[in-house]
This record gives sequence, C-alpha cells and structure tokens, in this order.
Amino acid sequence: METRKDLDGRAIGLMLILCQIWGFQQVVLKATALEMAPLLQIALRSGVAALLVGGLLLWRGPRITIEAGTWRPGLLAGVLFAVEFLLVGEGLRHTTASHLVVFLYTAPIFVALGLHWLRPAERLGALRWLGILLAFAGIVVTFWGRRPVAAAGASPTTLWGDGLALLAGMAWAATTLVVRCTRLARVSATETLLYQLVVGFALLLAAAVALGQTGFQPTPRLWGSLLFQSLVVSFASYLAWFWLLRHYWASRLGVFSFLTPLFGIAFGVGLLDEPVETSFLIGALLVLAGVVLVSGDDGWNALRSWLARPGDNARAVASRGAAPNAGYPVAATDCRSRRINPRVASPRRSTGRNRRPSSE
Repeated sequence: METRKDLDGRAIGLMLILCQIWGFQQVVLKATALEMAPLLQIALRSGVAALLVGGLLLWRGPRITIEAGTWRPGLLAGVLFAVEFLLVGEGLRHTTASHLVVFLYTAPIFVALGLHWLRPAERLGALRWLGILLAFAGIVVTFWGRRPVAAAGASPTTLWGDGLALLAGMAWAATTLVVRCTRLARVSATETLLYQLVVGFALLLAAAVALGQTGFQPTPRLWGSLLFQSLVVSFASYLAWFWLLRHYWASRLGVFSFLTPLFGIAFGVGLLDEPVETSFLIGALLVLAGVVLVSGDDGWNALRSWLARPGDNARAVASRGAAPNAGYPVAATDCRSRRINPRVASPRRSTGRNRRPSSE
C-alpha cells in the first residue's frame, strides 16, 4: 500500500532548509579555499561521511553486504562521483560559487537527453525539447554575453571555471543514468551512497596529492567548514532527503530543486561579494526555466500543487511519479520506473537525501 503523502508544513520547511544547505556548500568551499583546497575538503568530507554512513548501517543491525552484480556499476558510480567533484573543486579555484552552482544544476537537462537515447519510454516531447533549447540558450548567454572580464572585476580564468562546472553537471547526470539503469536501481540508497563516498574519497584524495593540493592552514573557519561539509552536507542532509522520499511524493519534492541555485547565487553575492553580471542573471533564469520545462507535466503539476491549496493535485502527481531529475543526491528506483532522485538508490529501501555531489 502506498504510504507517501502530500507536502505539509514540516516537509516544506525541511526542503527549504536542505536547498539552502546545498546552495551554501559551494560558498563555504570557496570561502575557505585559501586555508585548504576545495578538492581536499571534498575528499575529506567524503571519507568522514562514509564512516558515518557505515557506522549507521552497523548500528541499525543489518550487516553491510554487497549484492551480486552491483560492484561494477557501484564502482562506476563512484568514479563518476569523484570526477564530478574533482571538476567542482577545480572549478571553484577559477570561478565564483554563484556561477558554479548554476552550471552544476544543469544536470537534469543532460539526464533528460540521456534517457531520450537510452530508454524509448522516456522520449522527449515538444515541451521538454523547448526546455533543453532554453537551457542551452541560457548557457550561451552566460558564457558569451557577459561584459569584458576586466570591467566585471572577474579573473581571466572565470570562463574556464564555468566550463569545468558545466562538465561537473554532465558528470552528475552520468552518475544518475548509471544508478537508474543498472542493478544499482534495486539496492538500498545507503549502499549506493556508500559506493560513491568510499570510491570518491579514495580517488579525490589521490587527485589532491597528485595535484599538490594537500597544504592547509588550520583556522576556526576551516574546521567549521570541514564539520559542516562532513556532518551536515554529506551525511545529515542526504539522510533527511531519503526520509522525505519515503514519506512524500518525489515529484512534489523535486520542484524545490530549482531553488538551490537561487540560494547559491544569493549566498555568493551576499556573503562573498561576488560580482554578478546582467548576462549571467539572464542566462541563469533561462537555464532554470529550461529545467522546469524539462520536468514536463510532473514538474508543472508539482509546482502548481505546491502553490495551490494542498491536496488539489495529489492524484495527478501520484499517477505520474517524479520529475526526470530533481537535482539532489543521486538515488534511483527501478530503471523501469520514472521515479528518480539524483544522488543514491531506491527511496523505498533507504535506511536514511545528496549530494549530485555531489558537491553536492
């Protein structure tokens, strides 16, 4: 019997907090980049979160087991997770946090394109193609419509950092496709999350050593950043996301994914005094509008039902499932289903929502 329900005040409040956390994490990494490279911070947070997730599984009783046939896609998901955050860490060295969060959250666009080619049942219709065109138009405006670099007060390498952020969004999308369309779709959310955290920690730490980014200056701000990234972002927020997925309709929750980049821009401008060009704002709005359109009827119904009286569209949303990609930590359901959430495995079997990184 289906136990998921319409959004209530608790769910809306928790989702708003999660979106602020996910939008704030890039700002924290950028603010402490001089004390410790973002890449090393992401590696350490993944290692700490892996220990916490493993400890949680042991505390709850069942042994940690690797289901037959899942280690290969699990390893691939972990590698893609590491690639995504390697690009995020390097991107933050060259561009602003507000730029990075917008380009990172283009992932739903690439998921929709991937599913169009991989799964005939999820071919893109006219509305979703329009959304993809809008999103890519926004990317073009953001990249090439800005004022001269010197006038904007930005680094000459900002364009390079934006490109790395866009590639990170593609890597996030690739992770989502792997989780959705392999045997990982039938394992628990925490098992898939553990794959990504463990493999990500090993590869990202190796990358930090290889790139000479292991230096750090211990300051209270850095320790606060590491605690926030490890305990709040990579552990608590992901578990909260999975709890929400077990109790509420995923498509209703997915509408909030469009708020995360907006929070990221607001935090970047307000806390780091990051310059924001008019072309970037126009491009970002086009990208977000494209993501909404790519969500199709599910996204529109979720947005409309959230703004309308609670319960008005519950049956319509329940019959359709979730939007193609909500922009959160990769979790999957069976590949034959349209329900998805981006950074770990089936919400119905989750012991705990990433994160994403993803980093997010």
